[in-house]
Amino acid sequence: MVGPEIHFENVKKRFDSVTAVEAFSATFKAGQTTALVGPSGCGKSTVLRLIAGLTGPDEGTVRLGSEVPAQVARRGALAVAFQDPSLLPWRTVRSNIALGAELARKPSDHVDTLIELVGLGGFADHRPAELSGGMRQRAAIARSLVSQPEILLLDEPFGAVDAITRRRLNTDLPPLWRDRGTTVALVTHSVEEAVLLSDRVLVLSDRPASVLADIATAPGVPRDSAYRASDTFRELSDRIFEALETGAVG
Repeated sequence: MVGPEIHFENVKKRFDSVTAVEAFSATFKAGQTTALVGPSGCGKSTVLRLIAGLTGPDEGTVRLGSEVPAQVARRGALAVAFQDPSLLPWRTVRSNIALGAELARKPSDHVDTLIELVGLGGFADHRPAELSGGMRQRAAIARSLVSQPEILLLDEPFGAVDAITRRRLNTDLPPLWRDRGTTVALVTHSVEEAVLLSDRVLVLSDRPASVLADIATAPGVPRDSAYRASDTFRELSDRIFEALETGAVG
């Protein structure tokens, strides 16, 4: 089952005196991974919060297929992994990950598989206080995947993990959502990570956010070490850096 399209139409969102997004229109294609890159504080995380229904637009509309975000969240079809892992301190790693399925009212029969996949084998019965920051973040990523959501929102999901683990997760995790046709919105400060993980990259302007460039990556191309070393990878990264540096619409 392919996840729904996410559509923003002329959205404005203010927080007190700060306008995070204004006249923001964009489409996140169904079943694809769309990365958001842009200057710090430009409104990328606000876009994710609007998709999740954690805040609502002051103007304009956000639709997830034919539904509003609250409807998708209520039926357990949307999951989020933010920068803060927000694990429950009294639950073990296994129990924290299973919570994602419990809240979505779905089976949690592949929790142990995810624990191994994110490199937490041997820590399933540990509590968050016994883990490093990167390990807690890996548990949060596994929690977001356990319900097999139609829409997955990732806000700097690998920012707290070490470089070697980050590289492995960049390779091992995307097939979990690509193979299911999940619609993914990814916020990252790493241009290379955006090119590696996404089907499209939306380059955002400084606050209030608008779309400077909408760049397709390389759909259907295996995201492996050969792709990382390819001319295509370098050229796409250069296009994104140019849009960020010049602020020019492309």
